Amino acid sequence: EVQLVESGGGMVQPGGSLRLSCVASGFTFSGYDMSWLRQAPGKGREWVSGINTVGGNTYYADSVNGRFTISRDNANNTLYLQMNDLKPEDTALYYCARGPPISPNPPYGYDYWGRGTQVTVSA
Repeated sequence: EVQLVESGGGMVQPGGSLRLSCVASGFTFSGYDMSWLRQAPGKGREWVSGINTVGGNTYYADSVNGRFTISRDNANNTLYLQMNDLKPEDTALYYCARGPPISPNPPYGYDYWGRGTQVTVSA
């Protein structure tokens, strides 16, 4: 059974940092591109960042470019998202998903999603 389990969310003040993790199981993690996506309250899902199988190519939405860094550890089946200089507009439920490393919005092409981890940025 394919499983994606996110963790690392929380509440942080503007300008703060968080590191999200996504542990994958039930499939050969190193063989798949992966992405982070998010859904803010009252809005649709939005693609945030993606990475190819070996981690050599990374992609970012304009809204997070320069502040977020995606990475992966294929030996430990884990996907990461380092988020720095967080802003209130980054408040959302963050998901990892198996699929294309880049996507238009609304996102498509992802066959498995985690349940998400909540990130709240507030003073």
